[in-house]
Amino acid sequence: TSEKNELTRSLEMVQNQLQEKESEIKREISEYKDRLLQIEKEHQDALTEANRKNEVEIEACHEKISSLEHFISSQKLEIENLKSN
Repeated sequence: TSEKNELTRSLEMVQNQLQEKESEIKREISEYKDRLLQIEKEHQDALTEANRKNEVEIEACHEKISSLEHFISSQKLEIENLKSN
């Protein structure tokens, strides 16, 4: 029975080590998931900000184009007026 007790103790030790290792791995997985979520959020925020800046830049370009079109139209009118005089 001494041998059996020794085996039982040894088995319990191995089981405890396995449980500790499992807990450690679960904790690490949880930390990695948290880090991944944080990084995904940071990337999404960066994309959102980049899109916002692009929209502002596009709007500014549209306004500039519109202004240039208006200027060209007024120049054409002036040319037509000068031609007719």
